[in-house]
Amino acid sequence: MDTIVTEWDLVCSSGKLKEMAQSIFMAGILIGGPVFGELSDRFGRKPILTCSYLLLAASGSGAAFSPTLLVYMLLRFLCGCSISGITLSTVILNVEWVPTWMRAISSTAIGYFYTFGQFILSGLAYAVPKWRWLQFTVSAPYFIFALSSWWTPESIRWMVLNGKSSKALKTLRRVAAYNGKKEEGEKLSLEELKHNLQKDISLAKVKYGLADLVRIPTLRRMTFCLAIAWFSTGFAYYSLAMGVEEFGVNLYILQIIFGGVDIPAKFVTILSISYLGRRITLVAVLLLAGVAILSLIFVPLDMQMVRTAVAVFGKGCMSSSFSCLFLYTSELYPTVIRQTGMGASNLWARVGSMIAPLVKITGEVQPFIPNVIYGTMALLGGIAAFFLLETLNRPLPETIEDLESWVRQGKETKQESEAEKASQKIPLKLGGSSPDPS
Repeated sequence: MDTIVTEWDLVCSSGKLKEMAQSIFMAGILIGGPVFGELSDRFGRKPILTCSYLLLAASGSGAAFSPTLLVYMLLRFLCGCSISGITLSTVILNVEWVPTWMRAISSTAIGYFYTFGQFILSGLAYAVPKWRWLQFTVSAPYFIFALSSWWTPESIRWMVLNGKSSKALKTLRRVAAYNGKKEEGEKLSLEELKHNLQKDISLAKVKYGLADLVRIPTLRRMTFCLAIAWFSTGFAYYSLAMGVEEFGVNLYILQIIFGGVDIPAKFVTILSISYLGRRITLVAVLLLAGVAILSLIFVPLDMQMVRTAVAVFGKGCMSSSFSCLFLYTSELYPTVIRQTGMGASNLWARVGSMIAPLVKITGEVQPFIPNVIYGTMALLGGIAAFFLLETLNRPLPETIEDLESWVRQGKETKQESEAEKASQKIPLKLGGSSPDPS
């Protein structure tokens, strides 16, 4: 099989360059998040989505013709940046177009397309063994995606908040006609549209930034816990995803299995977060993933099927953690700072995924060290998630005051529960009389 390892002889002393190439790709995803997030707020979601498609198509196709490893790394960095732009624009358009009651389902459905992409990639990698042709094959279609994105409607909320109400009304009427409700769309007026988004318009006048995430005590605690959860998820997820060749199973089959486990994992996740709650789901999957990764230390290398099964289970847990975190984080942060909070949280996942390949280098000292680090970090993420608030069946907080009121209610409920338990422990006198306070 022709790979960058064989072409540029990335073995022995040059073996670290393979991990460095992966880390540079992750660095692109890291930097692309805040850059495209800011551009998305300034120029709109749709233009950034189109530009990100074009950037991925150009840089990915260019990487297929890289003359040197350095040029390849640079172009892969741009690929990472563009992937962040595509992901961010897609998530924001989903949140701003889909009704609240459908967001969990639509988010999970979008996640399934990522899973199907893994299946397709495995088949293409088997059919196209030359890495340059494979790179070009998976990159060129994004030119078509860029053209198709012109039919994607812009966010109504963004257009109204940026003084493009007339264009927003035209877009709404077009979408209404597409959904078979042309008459209802024609009845809409600019005044009605502005009235329905009046709260969003007033909230947009109050500007919050990254500094407020650490300046305000309630946000600071929540941001700290979320940062650990996101970092540990990205860190441990990519440690498993990028180490598939270590399990001694056919690489193509294992890639399909790693993708296939996402189907039941995401289904169980949507049931769990809908009935058991977001917090308990996140805590459970991170702790289980940590235990799975640590258990790989004690499974002998010759037991390949057992090691593969444990790794697949751990990867499914990490996939569930990602699915839960995207929804959970958007529900925890108030509307006035939600996008900033989402961007900052997602940033930590990219930091984790960027560091993950470099940690593998510690395996040259002792083979078990990387799994100790990955597994311990996942356990810490589960512990941190335990201190977050539950959002199941709660309305989204609009302001910082809403969140602080929410926290106070949680403390009062906890105190009442503790007082009730304490009263039940006081022994009653014979005859069933209540205890004498004297």
